[in-house]
Amino acid sequence: MESTESSYVSSPEQPQKKSPPPPASPPLDSVEKPTYIKLLVSNAAAGSVIGKGGATITDFQSQSGARIQLSKNYDFFPGTSDRIILISGGIDDALKALELIIAKLLSEIPTEDGDDAEPRMRVRLVVPNNACGSIIGKGGSIIKSFIEESHAGIKISPLDTDFFGLTDRLVTITGTLEEQMHAIDLILSKLTDDSHYLQNMHAPLSYAGVFFSGFDGIPYTYVLPYVATAAYNSTNHGLNGAGVKFQHNKEDYTNSVTIGVADEHIGLVVGRGGRNIMEISQNSGARIKISDRGDFMSGTNDRKITITGSQRAIHAAEDMIMRKVSYASERETD
Repeated sequence: MESTESSYVSSPEQPQKKSPPPPASPPLDSVEKPTYIKLLVSNAAAGSVIGKGGATITDFQSQSGARIQLSKNYDFFPGTSDRIILISGGIDDALKALELIIAKLLSEIPTEDGDDAEPRMRVRLVVPNNACGSIIGKGGSIIKSFIEESHAGIKISPLDTDFFGLTDRLVTITGTLEEQMHAIDLILSKLTDDSHYLQNMHAPLSYAGVFFSGFDGIPYTYVLPYVATAAYNSTNHGLNGAGVKFQHNKEDYTNSVTIGVADEHIGLVVGRGGRNIMEISQNSGARIKISDRGDFMSGTNDRKITITGSQRAIHAAEDMIMRKVSYASERETD
């Protein structure tokens, strides 16, 4: 009987088969570079992006593969009342996450019945000042080409010199979602090749180190509350209490406004440890000083809050305080 062993033994005359070589590493140019996108959103829009219990932002991260972070509540971009969203990852992942965010916000814009027009919104990117040249180009040649190719509107704001330490500018993109995403793709592809842009990838979202500069160029210091109690009330806004507002000039280069403050709203406006007042001061650029306990407006039980700075800074601070008081008043009437 013929043995079958030979059928399982390689013939000595036949060379052993070599293992296939390992796959070659992809060329460096084909590896997607890590990048980031910073954009501004309102506080309400930030809530929509986060979702109930963080469900929306978790879903967006899962779908895109990018990481999405938001600045803390009331931690705004200087001179605005908008929070910062940071998207990081590969270019494609970051763009996918951004598209999901914009589409979500567009879906929540109310439209009238029978209005078939596509909803639109401004997208404001935060870009380091020293990287803006790469998307402007000589004589504006690059940004003009981006506008022509994408059909989106692109506007780069000048650096706001009112804020000492601010080194970022805003790039505003307008158009349809498709036009905006095309423009942002072009912009991001250019910025990702700029070393100045990538150096800011891990910069903190907070602008706590940015100060409003006076007209003499010297940064104002913030006067924190004497105690962690204060609130706002003004007859101009129709709120409860007998608050009175006085306008007076302190010096040629600055303005000052003193407003009455209702005791029942004190804690909400100042916040724990003076945090709210400090944030209002930081984000408006105004200097805010609160009177001592027992130092009331004449004929009232309202504390004094003195707001000092430019007209724009004063108005911004008043607006932020008014929002906090309005929120408190709405809760009281519910």
